[in-house]
Amino acid sequence: MRTRLVVGLGGLALLLPALFLGGERAVEIIATLALLVALDEYARMAVPHAPLRALGLLLPAGGGLYAAMLWGTAASVAGSLLLGAALVLVGTLFLEPDTRKGADVAGRLALGVVYAPAFLAALVWVRRFEHGLAWLFIVLGAAWVGDTGAYFAGRAFGRHKLFERVSPKKTWEGALGGMAFSVAWTLAIRAFFLPELPWAHALALGVLLDAAGVVGDLVESMLKRSFGVKDSGRIMPGHGGILDRIDSVLLIAPICWAWVAVFGLG
Repeated sequence: MRTRLVVGLGGLALLLPALFLGGERAVEIIATLALLVALDEYARMAVPHAPLRALGLLLPAGGGLYAAMLWGTAASVAGSLLLGAALVLVGTLFLEPDTRKGADVAGRLALGVVYAPAFLAALVWVRRFEHGLAWLFIVLGAAWVGDTGAYFAGRAFGRHKLFERVSPKKTWEGALGGMAFSVAWTLAIRAFFLPELPWAHALALGVLLDAAGVVGDLVESMLKRSFGVKDSGRIMPGHGGILDRIDSVLLIAPICWAWVAVFGLG
C-alpha cells in the first residue's frame, strides 16, 4: 500500500503541472507516450510467444488509427481501419506458426488496434473542448477518485461481490462508494470551473462516468484473465502497467466526449 501511494503521488506530481501548463499539446504528448507503452504491454499479453513481432503489427496499425483520429479526416480514419485490419490479417499468416490458432491471434491483434489507440484519442478530443482542461479533470477524476473511493469503501463495507468471475475483490458496496466520490468530484469541478454546466448534467455524468470506469476496469480484468496474466506490466510499482492505470479512463473518455458533444456542453 505504501509503495502504491508513493508511486501514485509521484505520478500526480509530474502529471498535474504538465496538464495545467502544457495545454492541448501536453495532453497529446502524454497520451501518445502512454499509447506506446500500452501497445507494448498489450503485445506482450496477447501474443507472449512473439511480442516484438506483434508490436511490429500493432504500432503501424494502432498508431495509424490514433494519428488519423487526432489529425486526420473521417476518410483517413476509415482508411486506417481498413489498412490496419489488412495488416493484422496478413501479418498473422507469418506471426502464428500454428494455423489452428491463427484466428485467435488475429482477433487479439485486431482488438489491440482499437482498444487503446481509439479510446486514448478520445481523451485528447476531450481536452480540445473550449473548457477542455475542466472536462479532462472530470474524466481523470471519475477514474482515479472513483477508484480510490471504491477501494476504501470496499475495504470498510464490502460484502456482496460485484462480478466475481472477472474481479473477485470488487464489491457492490465498493462500487457505490466509488460512485459517491465520483459524483462529489464532478459536482466540485462544475461548481468551481464549469458554472455554465447544468447541475443535472453534472450529476448524471458523475454517475455515468463512474459506472463506465467500473466497466472499463472489468473489461481489462477479463482480458488479463483471458491472456493468463495478473498485471499488464511492471512500469509502475504497486500499480502494474499503464493499461492497469488507464483501463477506466479508456472507457470514460469516449463516453464523456460523446455526452458533451451531443448536448453541446463543451
